Amino acid sequence: MTQDEIIKMAREAGFVVGEPWREMLIERFAQLVAQAEREACADECVEQALKGGFAADCAEAIRARGQS
Repeated sequence: MTQDEIIKMAREAGFVVGEPWREMLIERFAQLVAQAEREACADECVEQALKGGFAADCAEAIRARGQS
């Protein structure tokens, strides 16, 4: 997920923009969310690899995130 996609979702969720400092906060929030999601996905792939899994197992684990 890109920073622009996260910013778009934040706006759709009702984050108010317009003032430069608010825009900067949303951009920083988007960076933090994207970074955390990348790390969580990487962790899923490492976990799957340690279990002897394949790329499809990694993809399935990532898709299952947040559904429990």
